[in-house]
Amino acid sequence: MRKKLNITEGIFPMPVLMVATYNDDGSVNVMNAAWGTMQERNTVALNLTETHKTVQNIKKRGAFTVSIADAAHVKEADYFGVESGKKVTDKLAKAGLTASKAETVDAPVINEFPLCLECEFIEYQGNEYGCGVIGKVVNVTADERVMPNGKLDLSLVNAIAFDPYTHGYYRVSERVGEAFKDGLALK
Repeated sequence: MRKKLNITEGIFPMPVLMVATYNDDGSVNVMNAAWGTMQERNTVALNLTETHKTVQNIKKRGAFTVSIADAAHVKEADYFGVESGKKVTDKLAKAGLTASKAETVDAPVINEFPLCLECEFIEYQGNEYGCGVIGKVVNVTADERVMPNGKLDLSLVNAIAFDPYTHGYYRVSERVGEAFKDGLALK
């Protein structure tokens, strides 16, 4: 038997994305944005309102990065979602994390998060059905610690996902199948 749930903000699980930009003074701004996805292979869409400091920075700089939050930094990732960049100018320092300049765009890479997409700002979309930042992914980098033998190992990324029904974070780390292969047994 199925039970009815309340309509909530998203589809479970949702990625926990750290969106980073530079402020006008060059300091790093980071926000937690669970409402994001890939539109195409090289296009990211983030459901963010224009009132966010991050969106204002993206429009000014024309760039941003999206890092995948990991279980080792769940407290810091959550902090980036509960504190406003308009109130605290250097959330990164307060969280005790560090950043480096991205290789290809005018945006910071948060050093402690294992996987990062560097994005050029394409456009901001806003209408009655939603709003968001659209960016073109121009570079992807990963910390060597999650790349044994030179290949990305998602179990080592230890990514976290957000559950909008219970407001919990969950570790995403165990491989349970082979995409585009396991289903062939049913053909």
